[in-house]
Amino acid sequence: PPPPLGGPPPSRRAGRRAAGLAAAAAEPAGGGGAGMEGDRLESPVAIKGIERELICPACKELFTHPLILPCQHNVCHKCVKEILFAFEDSFADGGSESSNPSSPRIKISSSSMDRIDRISRSGTKRNSLTPRSSLFPCPGCQRDIDLGERGINGLFRNFTLETIVERYRQAARAAIAIMCDFCKPPPQESTKSCMDCSASYCNECFKIHHPWGTVKAQHEYVGPTTNFRPKILMCPEHEMERVNMYCEICRRPVCHLCKLGGCHANHRVTTMSTAYKTLKEKLSKDIEYLISKESQVKAHITQLDLLLKETECNSERAKEEASHSFDKLSHVLEEKKSAALRAIEASKNLRLEKLQMQAEEYQGLLENNGLVGYAQEVLKETDQSCFVQTAKQLHVRIQKATESLKSFRPAAETTFEDFVVDIAKQEEILGDLSFHSNGLEIPEINEEQSRMYNKALISWECPGKTDSADTYVLEYHKLNRGEESAMWQETEVCSKSKVISDLDDDSSYAFRVRGYKGSICSPWSREVILRTPPAPVFSFLFDDKCGYNSEHLLLNPRRTSVESRAGFPLLLGSERMQVGCYTTLDYIIGDTGIAKGKHFWAFQVEAYSYLVKVGVVSSNKIQKLFHNTHDVTSPRYEQDSGHDSGSEDAFFDSAQPFTLVTLGMKKFFIPTTPAAPKDPASRILPLPSCLGICLDCDKGKVGFYDAGRMKCLYECEVDCSGIMYPAFALMGGAAVHLEEAVTAKYGEYHDDI
Repeated sequence: PPPPLGGPPPSRRAGRRAAGLAAAAAEPAGGGGAGMEGDRLESPVAIKGIERELICPACKELFTHPLILPCQHNVCHKCVKEILFAFEDSFADGGSESSNPSSPRIKISSSSMDRIDRISRSGTKRNSLTPRSSLFPCPGCQRDIDLGERGINGLFRNFTLETIVERYRQAARAAIAIMCDFCKPPPQESTKSCMDCSASYCNECFKIHHPWGTVKAQHEYVGPTTNFRPKILMCPEHEMERVNMYCEICRRPVCHLCKLGGCHANHRVTTMSTAYKTLKEKLSKDIEYLISKESQVKAHITQLDLLLKETECNSERAKEEASHSFDKLSHVLEEKKSAALRAIEASKNLRLEKLQMQAEEYQGLLENNGLVGYAQEVLKETDQSCFVQTAKQLHVRIQKATESLKSFRPAAETTFEDFVVDIAKQEEILGDLSFHSNGLEIPEINEEQSRMYNKALISWECPGKTDSADTYVLEYHKLNRGEESAMWQETEVCSKSKVISDLDDDSSYAFRVRGYKGSICSPWSREVILRTPPAPVFSFLFDDKCGYNSEHLLLNPRRTSVESRAGFPLLLGSERMQVGCYTTLDYIIGDTGIAKGKHFWAFQVEAYSYLVKVGVVSSNKIQKLFHNTHDVTSPRYEQDSGHDSGSEDAFFDSAQPFTLVTLGMKKFFIPTTPAAPKDPASRILPLPSCLGICLDCDKGKVGFYDAGRMKCLYECEVDCSGIMYPAFALMGGAAVHLEEAVTAKYGEYHDDI
């Protein structure tokens, strides 16, 4: 057996059945030693009634040397070691007998095995026979418990529980006696056990090994038992020190060294006698309260018995209803099947009849057969009047046969394409067939919180105040023009959001979600269609070095937002004001350039922004961009839009060494080009909440998108001979925020909010 903690090794000896021990259950059980009250057995019925409390949650057997975990649950010493070794086996070689869920010793559930895999992946050492994993999955509360640096060696043995288990075993054995350990064969039945020697003796052997007047004569002895416990509980941290205090924080006995310089130095402790008295009073009061509520407990038990029977009846009724529902579906399918088969059979008979008649008609066109044979006989008629009377009608039939011979067409089709049953939709509906509950609300996908950028973030919510679903299933599929019904891909989610990756660029996807509570599910939500960006997402930050004007522009610490602040420089510049205001745009570029390929990035422009220009600039034109001394006239006032007719835009397009479009005052201005509308009002669009730019260096094109709908607003050609950088220009009060990339933790953070 494993070395016990806090005491000498236990002795486990087998006994034999002794005759005439009908009252054995009433004899002293022993095993209590000092400190255990009631060494005599209680009634067997009372002891057997607590069997549920004496079962190890790991091996489902009676406790053997139970250890007290930090979560206050008890587990057999051997089970603790086997579970910890199961971690190492799972990590080292993919499993062994101890890590096998079908091991005869430990019955590890699938959830426990998942936790074993998770903990073992964190890394364990197997250089010793003693497991060194600090985390232990408690089979009682299903939580990962930190065992500390000492691991198993830092746990106390529950001697009180051991004694109770021994009493239970004695009551269960009833007539099985404990034999003397020192008798010559055949051994005699023991009459007492020595707690100091950890052995059992008959009367004669006890006198021999404990002679009168010696030190052994002072040993403590009890009735026959196999459960030997130490007189003094020793500290597992300091093996030579006895425990004499109780830590109220950790809820465990400690010694004075633990309090002086150990891990309990700053914890609140009390004396062992005080803790004993306090805990015993609390336990006694709680027991008395429960005993006083015995009638209430019995009433609850009666109610639970009724609920058990009611559950059985309701489950049978539910089975009958489900069976009846499926029988109805089967009946409908059988009727449809019979009707379809009858229709096919009727069509077959009709077609065979027509084809048979046509075959017979053509058979008659053969010589000396049918119509031709009859006509040959008519030609033999010599009476002119009789011949004319018969030949007229016969000639019409011969002409029809001649025409049908020239253009042969079967009288009926041989294929049954019109009788193919299309069951695609019905098959999908039957695939979704499950238990529906009126109490489970239909989730709704929140299109405002859902995003489609480098990945798809899908968020949903329930209309009601309470969330009755335990889990959700999110399904999505790509919308293809050529395919009417694509295969849905599904993923199970425990929260109300999910990040989907590995989606194709420039594609539309449909999403839907449903809630599950056990085997009951809600109907599918309304499908939401989102479109992916036209190209892979390009990540960059604002450059705070190249041409950055810190007096006019303000960057946030992460360099994902830039704000134009007018401040005193603009007021000082107003000294030149005579008729209009003259000032310059403040430019800022991205810190990463693009040399080839197709890329997309998105950003948001604050609604209060007066003037913002966005686009791309080439590396060989950046110096000219930032050192251009040409003053730009501010937009002239117009009553309808606040901007001019676009002459400045035309000036920019022809003179500036970059491609930019103008934004401002919640408007998007399409630059003046030969292909642009003549009417200035037609070039002004509402400013989207999120804008995107798609640069295709290979084709030399740049497009400006409504990033919310992934719709192109304007596209033009651009010279991509150098390295291209995202470019922004601000004037007056304005702000630009780069779109944040969607990560796996984004959805989790969103749920916490």
